[in-house]
Amino acid sequence: MTVIEARVHRSSARNARLAFILTAVIVGLLSAVVAASSIHPILAVFVGALIGVPLGGLVWLLVRIWPVLRLLWWWTPEIGITTLLGVCWVQLVNHTSTLVTLIVVALVVGVPAAVPVSRRFLTAWTWCLIVRHRLRVCFAQFIIANQSGSLPLILWAKPTPVGERVWVYLRPGLSLADLEGRLDRIAVACHASTALVERASDRNAAYLRFDIKRREVLTAQVGSPLVDVIDDTVPATERIPATVPTALDLPDIDAPTVTLPTQQGRPAAKKPPATTANGTKPAASTASDVDDVSDWI
Repeated sequence: MTVIEARVHRSSARNARLAFILTAVIVGLLSAVVAASSIHPILAVFVGALIGVPLGGLVWLLVRIWPVLRLLWWWTPEIGITTLLGVCWVQLVNHTSTLVTLIVVALVVGVPAAVPVSRRFLTAWTWCLIVRHRLRVCFAQFIIANQSGSLPLILWAKPTPVGERVWVYLRPGLSLADLEGRLDRIAVACHASTALVERASDRNAAYLRFDIKRREVLTAQVGSPLVDVIDDTVPATERIPATVPTALDLPDIDAPTVTLPTQQGRPAAKKPPATTANGTKPAASTASDVDDVSDWI
């Protein structure tokens, strides 16, 4: 099992080397400048080197082991719970007999498992721990990240009536649009029915919220209280069903007849042709051929 990915290992080595050089040079120069005010400049250079190199080595060590520290911080809840259970078990075994130890263990394990409320509570918070690790697996396996291989910060999780809700802070290289196309794979990895993602902040696009859905809570049939309000003594009203038309035809529609206005007592004048038979333009119309405007008023 790979604890630290190869890309993260190479990136941490490169960053540690750069951090060592920058820290040693900056601290050494500042120390030499300060020391030059009281001793010889050549001796001040040696003093700056003696101060800058150890501090640079300390910074190199911190940057180099940062992936391991981050991994230990990621497993802090599990490490804390395991350590607490181990200490309790050791103290119980050392201060009680075997029979008392078995009775206490049976009560501590059996009572929460038998009571429905406590069982659901423990199961919900256990799934919160599991979902955080499953989301980390999703980001490490099939969601493209940046070149250095740094994964998003999976912050905290809490149970909901339908599953779990997890808050995530993205690193450079990912966005909400990249995750929306992979929600089906995320649901499979989290052993859930569906998965949703949306922004958790209006000002920061990197702060997202995952909703992992495992069950449907709106499936119960709820009785309506309006049934009890109805008076049973009121007689029912008989209604005659109306005839519903199945088809309509244009003659069945009563529409007014629209007639166009015509000239008073004479047909409309025909438009003279543009050219005559021999190709010449016709003569200009006389005044008698022009319609009288008063006929249309």
